Amino acid sequence: MNLLCLDFETYYDKDYSLMKMTTEEYIRSPLFEIIGVAVSTNGGEPEWFSGSVDATALWLRKFDWENSMVLAHNAMFDMSILNWQCGGLRPKRIADTLSMARALHGTEVRGSLAYLAEHYKVGVKGEEVGKAIGKHRGDFTPTELAAYAGYCRNDVSLTVDIFKIMAEGFAASEMELIDLTVRMFSEPKLTINSIDLLEHLGNIKAAKESLLDKVGITRKELMSNIKFAKVLIALGVTPPTKISKTTGKVTSAFAKSDEKFKELLNHSNPDVQALVAARLGVKSTLEETRTQRFIGIAGRGLMPVPLRYYAAHTGRWGGDDKLNLQNIPRTSLIKKALLAPEGYVLVDADSSQIEARTLAWFAGQEDLVDAFTNNEDVYRMMAAKIYHIFPISRVSTEQRFVGKIAVLGCGYGMGADKFQAMLHSYGVHMTLTQAEEIIYIYRRANAKIKDLWDAAQHAIKTMTENKTCSLGKDGVLEVYGLQGIKLPNGLFLKYPNLRSMVDEKKNQYVYAYDNKRGAQVVTTHIYGGKLVENICQALARIAIGDQMRQVAKKIPVVLTVHDAIACIVPEDKWAESMRFISDCMRTAPAWAEGLPFNCEVGYGKNYSDSGKKQTIEAWGL
Repeated sequence: MNLLCLDFETYYDKDYSLMKMTTEEYIRSPLFEIIGVAVSTNGGEPEWFSGSVDATALWLRKFDWENSMVLAHNAMFDMSILNWQCGGLRPKRIADTLSMARALHGTEVRGSLAYLAEHYKVGVKGEEVGKAIGKHRGDFTPTELAAYAGYCRNDVSLTVDIFKIMAEGFAASEMELIDLTVRMFSEPKLTINSIDLLEHLGNIKAAKESLLDKVGITRKELMSNIKFAKVLIALGVTPPTKISKTTGKVTSAFAKSDEKFKELLNHSNPDVQALVAARLGVKSTLEETRTQRFIGIAGRGLMPVPLRYYAAHTGRWGGDDKLNLQNIPRTSLIKKALLAPEGYVLVDADSSQIEARTLAWFAGQEDLVDAFTNNEDVYRMMAAKIYHIFPISRVSTEQRFVGKIAVLGCGYGMGADKFQAMLHSYGVHMTLTQAEEIIYIYRRANAKIKDLWDAAQHAIKTMTENKTCSLGKDGVLEVYGLQGIKLPNGLFLKYPNLRSMVDEKKNQYVYAYDNKRGAQVVTTHIYGGKLVENICQALARIAIGDQMRQVAKKIPVVLTVHDAIACIVPEDKWAESMRFISDCMRTAPAWAEGLPFNCEVGYGKNYSDSGKKQTIEAWGL
């Protein structure tokens, strides 16, 4: 396969730029203009072309895209231009140095081409792009355009050199996942029902205004933390506070995730209830802005799915392009507005209890592995132990729910206080003593999992000493000291600057590492149970990725959310497609022999209906 590397230079100004617009909005804008493009073949001297969009598209056709791997830095941008603006040019394979950098250097690594060029000592990125602001192609003098051409050619050469270094040992399976991720955006297939979304947007705005009228305060007062606190005090309520994770200082606890604030929804004073409801409804504008964004996309074309490869520390995908499809509420009408193309349906497949299954398998908790393998109701089994009920068929729905929370929540060393709070958030109330008893029962029933936490704590100590050791199931991963933990895909779980330090609040030694959040470095504690959680999430993500690759060989994958993947299939092929997808997602990768995967699938014309899932056996397939 040939290796083509390309880089587009496009018009931008202070308002029309990727700093202020999404990638989709920028490329599909009437203002979009190609200044020029450079292409290198198999690492050779890059060629440059500058002309109109039509002329550029014609020039690009001289390259063999259909039989080439095409490389770019931030491929989501360049591949979308290639497909959307240049006549539907689609490479055989896509590679992206920006995505590779996140996997190799950490999710918050400075992924700019300038930084990577300096890091790998392959050259220096130029600065001509800074001089191009507000300049259309016709505004460049021949000298300026020649300088811009040199800048673009240099970017291509740097990208090729960086790729050659990073590709050494980079798993082919992960390269395939980068390809799949970029195509979900650059080769969109889903459509959007904008009519329903316009109605939804109107309902959201009307509901917000109704709440404001009821409490009788202005929007400005509602949005201001200081003024909002004064209104609460006037109603006889002490405003809830918390310690800011960013500043370490006391701040208002007025977010939807703040339990003390949400408790005010049940305050005895109806005015307080209405005030808090209004604050939650108006302050949290995510549903409104997201709906508006979807409506805008619908007016410009098909729905590109923006996902960031290796967005999380554990390798999981995340939202991108200012649109996080990973956290759309299950009941949101946005899901109903996402449609399969005409003649197709969406099939949504969810890997059942994948983290709990991975944990049991990795820890060697064989009785739990056997229960998963035999499709037994492990939640009901856990509840039977908690409530001392036999036979387990006598376990009630409410008791089974507690068993479910125990199985899914206690596997990483959760304490009784947090378990009690978690149940409380679901409307299940119990004393701390009762919560402590459940934690004790869980740990006694899953001794191998508890042993794994202790082994992981020892592994952290070993890592700080820059020594190697094994952890968990034989042959799955290896601890490589300060380098991190090598996973089955050859990538590493990294803990930068891992060290032992004194926790002044607890007056004891703890382990911590540096976690970058943007430009800020945050000290993050790590302990045995947390490390086990990181490992299980990383292994589950690798498994989902392997299964997704198998599905994609036959069926187009258009979206992945957490432990689920969504595909489009012909309407008359939904049954056989569901069987194939289910078979793929029940098949363990070679490194995970004996891990009992299972999945549930659903289908429908829209994403909401496809989310109504069950096993293929329940479907009668």
